[in-house]
Amino acid sequence: MSTFEMISKHGDHEQVIFCHDKNVGLKAIIAIHNTVLGPALGGTRMFNYKNEDEALIDVLRLSKGMTYKASAAGLNLGGGKAVILGDSKTQKTEGLFRAFGQFVNSLNGKYITAEDVGTSVNDMEHIYMETPWVTGIPKDFGGSGDPSPYTAHGVLMGIKAAAHEKLGTDSLKGMRIAVQGLGNVGSNLVKYLVEEGAKVIIADIDQVRVKAHHDKYGVEVVAPDQILFTECDIQAPCAMGAIVNDQTIGKFRCKVIAGGANNQLAEARHGDQLRELGILYAPDYVVNAGGLMNVFVELEGYSPDRAFEKTKRVYDNVKKVFEISKRDNIGTHTAADRLAEERIKTIGYLKQHHPGKSNRSFTTLKEVNNR
Repeated sequence: MSTFEMISKHGDHEQVIFCHDKNVGLKAIIAIHNTVLGPALGGTRMFNYKNEDEALIDVLRLSKGMTYKASAAGLNLGGGKAVILGDSKTQKTEGLFRAFGQFVNSLNGKYITAEDVGTSVNDMEHIYMETPWVTGIPKDFGGSGDPSPYTAHGVLMGIKAAAHEKLGTDSLKGMRIAVQGLGNVGSNLVKYLVEEGAKVIIADIDQVRVKAHHDKYGVEVVAPDQILFTECDIQAPCAMGAIVNDQTIGKFRCKVIAGGANNQLAEARHGDQLRELGILYAPDYVVNAGGLMNVFVELEGYSPDRAFEKTKRVYDNVKKVFEISKRDNIGTHTAADRLAEERIKTIGYLKQHHPGKSNRSFTTLKEVNNR
């Protein structure tokens, strides 16, 4: 399959940019999926892909997902993503990220980058040396730093909304909630859940992290290969994707699945199967949008209190998904897509046809230019 055929197959992308600088070893791809709502924002992932085709498919899929995430979150942002081909443990250099920053800068704000798998706040600092179109930069530079506490708080709000829908209350006190994965988001989520009075069950392949959380919070511990099938009220996946698949679909012993992991459904049909089983699924890209909300606030002029407050909107967004699901008699995963698509269609129409239309993507874009 040719490059153009792959691009066509994986969505109607507006622009795909291949970035190469042999002097610093840079091989990267930036994919801009849709900018109807605003500039495309999405993180830069550094990963040792098997080949360039694998990298291209990944960035096309991820950038489209960001369009839907931003729209469903109610943000004036489009969807984009970038991947850097290379080993994040051995091949990072200042020159590589500054060269990448120059490519980002050449797009004049159409794409705004951030950290992702394999990149860090320090990497964003190097990109920031070449372009203002980067978020998640260190707090010393006026940025927001690590977004995971805000992502986790958004997940908490999503869990509350799902609990209210399925269990009749958004109080989590006494509820058994299983958290798979104790990375940055999972760790923060455990803290929030314990503060809410939930009975938390945890698992992670890193036993040092598990022991630290058990000692600190007194939470229940189960084996990593058992956490998904633990009897509980709410299952909160915060590790790898595709946890709902042909092998697991009949083994869940929960009433709700709502967590921070990306792409939790291996295939769309698994969302329909969860519905048939009576398990309420809170779509992941709606639930885990708190980090995106946080960096959007950074574009406005960062305030941690305002970012924290904005993540509370995840609750209302998840409720909207449930309302569409009931209205149209469809699975929640399809309802989430419909929520995002309806907003893009409406705003796109207004921009094209309304006599008082504005060309501004968000109110303080000028502040970003003046960094």
